[in-house]
Amino acid sequence: MEDSIRDHPLWAGATDQEVESAMEGLEKYVMTKLFSRTFSSFPEDAKIDLEVSQKIQLLQTFLKPEHLDIPLVLRNEASWLLAEKELQKINAFKAPREKLLCIMNCCKVINNLLLNASMSEKHVLAGADDFLPVLIYVTIKANPPQLHSNLKFIQLYRRQAKLVSEAAYYLTNLVSAKTFISELNAKSLSIDEIEFEENMQAARLTNKETQKEATPTLEEMTTSQDHEVPGPSLRSHDKVTRGGSNYPYMDKEAGDLTVGDVERLLSVYKEVVTKYTSLCTAFRQLSLSRIENHVTNLEDRNVSLTQSAETGMNSGQRDGE
Repeated sequence: MEDSIRDHPLWAGATDQEVESAMEGLEKYVMTKLFSRTFSSFPEDAKIDLEVSQKIQLLQTFLKPEHLDIPLVLRNEASWLLAEKELQKINAFKAPREKLLCIMNCCKVINNLLLNASMSEKHVLAGADDFLPVLIYVTIKANPPQLHSNLKFIQLYRRQAKLVSEAAYYLTNLVSAKTFISELNAKSLSIDEIEFEENMQAARLTNKETQKEATPTLEEMTTSQDHEVPGPSLRSHDKVTRGGSNYPYMDKEAGDLTVGDVERLLSVYKEVVTKYTSLCTAFRQLSLSRIENHVTNLEDRNVSLTQSAETGMNSGQRDGE
């Protein structure tokens, strides 16, 4: 692709920097447009993402720096928090370069921590032996969304010419951290095996209780359904919005929409029209019912008054006789 750009008459005389900028812009444009079709496009990717995230959620409840043999001199909560924030940004971007930058920024914070520790505390750097445990701990604390899919996306769609040197080193370390977490057991940590299993079991029970509390009761579901018009469009919209905002297209631009989005929006439109029509019909029936009841009450009242008047007249005539 780079050779094609250089050979094109419009780019004759362009500098290396200009060609490089064009390549970066082209990659970002193409991958942003194709994001919905290329990111986490296989069911197994979503499955692995869920497994990794759930494993991290369990580990977050009890894992400590000493379990990963992180030296005291490297236990800097402020630096760790900054690294976590950088890693958590990864899902906010669609271009592979920008996702990779999130990883690099996270790793640079950790690397700076190691360098500062080596200078101020005379700590002898052990390379990956110091770097990787801290990265693993930061990853567990951050629990970045769709970690597996993001790493795979970068590996597949970032230009190979850019996956070298520092970028390749940091990406490889995060892939290693993800693999370590996925396969982690008591033998992977400095922790007693029985204690590890007890902590994991306690974390699982806590998660189950939390999920039960978050799940609506049958009565709540029934009450909710009483106010809804069920139908295929509603179910399809639930699939779109489950796990996210109830208004997933509010922050979208026209260029962000895909063919699939148009189909979903049509489904949502039909649902809105159906609900609106049903609501109008219900109000109309309610209004007619109230009018009929009011007319019936007036007629009953008139009949009663007429009967009372007739009774009074009859009574007066008898008195006169």
